[in-house]
Amino acid sequence: MNSSLLLLLVGLPLLASALSVLITSRTLDRVLLLAVPSFVGLSGLGLLVLHQRIPVIAHDVGGYIPGLAIPFVSDSFTALMLVLTSLTALVSCIFLINTGEDQYRFVPALVMMMLTGVYGALLTGDLFNFFVFIEVMVLPAYALIAVTGTWRRLGVGRMFVMVNLLTSTILLIGVGFVYGATGTVNLAVLAQLGTPTGQGALALGIVLFAMLVKAGGAPFHGWLARSYPNTSAGMMALFSGLHSKVALYAIYRVCTTVYGEPPAWANLIVVIAVLSIILGALSGFGQNRVRNVLAFQMTASVGHTLVGVALLTVASLAAGAFYMVHSMITMAGLLLVMGAVEQTYGTGSFKKLSGLASREKWASVLMVLGLFSLIGLPPTSGMWAKIGLIRAATGVGDAAGWWIVTAIVVGALISMLALQRTWRNTFWGPPMQSYRPDSAETGRAPTEPVPDGLRIPARLLVPGTIMIAVSVAIFVWPEPLLRGHGARRRRPP
Repeated sequence: MNSSLLLLLVGLPLLASALSVLITSRTLDRVLLLAVPSFVGLSGLGLLVLHQRIPVIAHDVGGYIPGLAIPFVSDSFTALMLVLTSLTALVSCIFLINTGEDQYRFVPALVMMMLTGVYGALLTGDLFNFFVFIEVMVLPAYALIAVTGTWRRLGVGRMFVMVNLLTSTILLIGVGFVYGATGTVNLAVLAQLGTPTGQGALALGIVLFAMLVKAGGAPFHGWLARSYPNTSAGMMALFSGLHSKVALYAIYRVCTTVYGEPPAWANLIVVIAVLSIILGALSGFGQNRVRNVLAFQMTASVGHTLVGVALLTVASLAAGAFYMVHSMITMAGLLLVMGAVEQTYGTGSFKKLSGLASREKWASVLMVLGLFSLIGLPPTSGMWAKIGLIRAATGVGDAAGWWIVTAIVVGALISMLALQRTWRNTFWGPPMQSYRPDSAETGRAPTEPVPDGLRIPARLLVPGTIMIAVSVAIFVWPEPLLRGHGARRRRPP
């Protein structure tokens, strides 16, 4: 494979975004929304196959000398993330099309610009260009909240903007400190310098802190749990699968490339992971909307994923990467199923929904499987994901490992109770006789009787069905992921 083709994976969504702005055509917009992530996802699959023979592919953009060029680097972990982010984007775009949200002006262009930043952040090999692509990813999100948001969403969206502006500033400062301390921001060169100490370690710590806040890890998780549920379900699925996971990917990439062994502050990551797992699970009890509960489950998933870099062993990194895969798929599936419920019944509130299991059989099946996956029960990917983390933690054999095991088990039990409450308040109980759908202007509307024929249209359940089916498929056949597409040291030849 010609390494310059890596550039196409970033350039294609950028070009598609420009075409969407220049040529006003709903048909073209929808074709581009579906074609771009499909192409990149298939390319990622091709890279996964290729990396069985060629572990690392690198390309210096424009043919400039290393240090001046933007380095694009791909290994099996990168390729896997390209596949997963593309799949999440594809099903989310299908949902946006089915709900008509793609008809807002510039939404297709903004989504594809966001994908440009996502793919660039996954492929770049230096910290400064990672910052640039993070900004390319986040800036369209501000506009997407404004374009598709109600007044209520715009109010809460200010927190999303403020937190991301602040963390982007911290990230840039950290990157500048890394360059000042080491003379480079290229990850491969940083790896050759050995384990950072002194100013270099502090600078990298600032970078990792910024990424932790962007990912939504405890105790910095409040902004995510407050802002994400106040976007639309389709946008929340996009943000949860792209923004948060790209930040976690960056943490994995920096730690596995620069640190050959657990750093001195590894125990701090253990504390953050344990806090995220427990607080994310507990916080669901105080919520009265399904997507708010799921937002806090995202915080718990950040904690589970951080276990990989907290222990920094081969087993923990593989298990953490597996958990990231599971989390992306499961969370997107649940959010899209709930999006279909909200689109049909006008609300996701515990107080307004009841007895959906008797009306919506297929949605109920999907919801049960998704909730099982979050808890870690068969027949879903969540079981293997949590077993992998527990095995990796017990294999370390120290106190940190057992703290993590305890947090995973206790967190699963708490999550089971919180999610059982979610199921009981929405899908269980007597059939709904009346409902009060949310109004776009005020968040309130008059109570109306539920029509006998009111059902979720099948087309709205297709995206969620795809993701939940993938979760079940991973449970049945986890071997490809368990065999070795986890995070590993990446050094271009």
